[in-house]
Amino acid sequence: MIGGGPAGLIAAETLASHGIAVSVYDQMPSMGRKFLLAGRSGLNLTHSEPLDELLHRYGDSSAALEGAVLAFGPEQLRAWAAGLGEDTYIGTSGRVFPDSWRATPLLRAWLHRLAELGVVLFPRHRWTGTIATHDGERHERAVSFVRPDGSDIEVTADIVVLALGGASWPRVGSDGRWVGPLRECGVRVTDLEPSNVGVVADWSAHFVERFEGVPLKNVAITFAGRSVRGDAMVTSRGLEGLPVYSHSAAIRDALASSDSAQLSIDLHPDLDETLLARRLGKRRPKDSVSNWLRRAAGLSPVAIAFMRECTNNVLPSDAASLASLMKRLVLEIGAVARIDRAISSSGGVTLEEIDDRFMLRRAPGVFVAGEMIDWDAPTGGYLLQACFSTGVAAANGALEWSRLASGGSIQ
Repeated sequence: MIGGGPAGLIAAETLASHGIAVSVYDQMPSMGRKFLLAGRSGLNLTHSEPLDELLHRYGDSSAALEGAVLAFGPEQLRAWAAGLGEDTYIGTSGRVFPDSWRATPLLRAWLHRLAELGVVLFPRHRWTGTIATHDGERHERAVSFVRPDGSDIEVTADIVVLALGGASWPRVGSDGRWVGPLRECGVRVTDLEPSNVGVVADWSAHFVERFEGVPLKNVAITFAGRSVRGDAMVTSRGLEGLPVYSHSAAIRDALASSDSAQLSIDLHPDLDETLLARRLGKRRPKDSVSNWLRRAAGLSPVAIAFMRECTNNVLPSDAASLASLMKRLVLEIGAVARIDRAISSSGGVTLEEIDDRFMLRRAPGVFVAGEMIDWDAPTGGYLLQACFSTGVAAANGALEWSRLASGGSIQ
């Protein structure tokens, strides 16, 4: 097993539970670092919506992932967590979280279970990118790693599962360095690009100094005819948060053929424009524009400043025009944030390169799982769900292939 994230560890557990001797190699000092980082603000394991709706979230990749998600979906993932002592609950948005909210207790119990199953962990072992096939009856594969002291080591295995992640959050190990070696072996890999990522905006220094880290609460952001509500966080570079991440892939694709993109932002989605204009029509004679917006429309200081940023500090003075602006405020976007600031990445091993067992067609006995595969999904539990589902699918595919290759049976 190469990669100690959720996909790699669940594949290791699945194989070990069938009596397979499993070793997990990871270049980081400990396993599950991205899993821990994902749970820093609440571990969103999966989503509770019906399976057909959940599968739709994977877009063009839904058909390829369907079998994996149906076999190990939200119910199975929640049962798995409960088996580790972490019951789960459904939040108001339908997202599923462990009762403890955090990833640490779950990972600790998981690693203990893996140890009981005999899984051996090798942290600080970096894969060199080579897997050599030894001809012979068992079709062994020689896999090379660099050990913590800088020396090389070669290990042999009947089955290799690659679960090296994408290229987001490289500080926790997902650096995408596997792309080159796989391409050199003839495996088609689409470029890794940022997904679920913030957008870059040209803020004034004053706006950043005062409002960096302050959320625009309960806004609706629309792009390409699709609207998503939530909180958007002001950063020194632009905007982040769920309603931004939900559009980031579409924005990224639009920017590939254009110098800019425009987001339409509704600062008051709970009020229609007519009612909002009526409220704004009750301006006190001595009110400044800021006080007017605060008293009549209930806008926060960051929302008012945001309106000024988007309009070069030129706000209309009549209620109807101001209401229209608040409902359709335009933010010009020139770029999405870098991939190392993304929650996830799109791209990876193309679906045509793997069979229905998640085995590489060009390398029998070598399987891939998780974010290495060219699928994409929004935040909301869909990312982790697909990592777990494909990890289990790759392990089960490896078991099936091993049975056929050996002509024997595995319990």
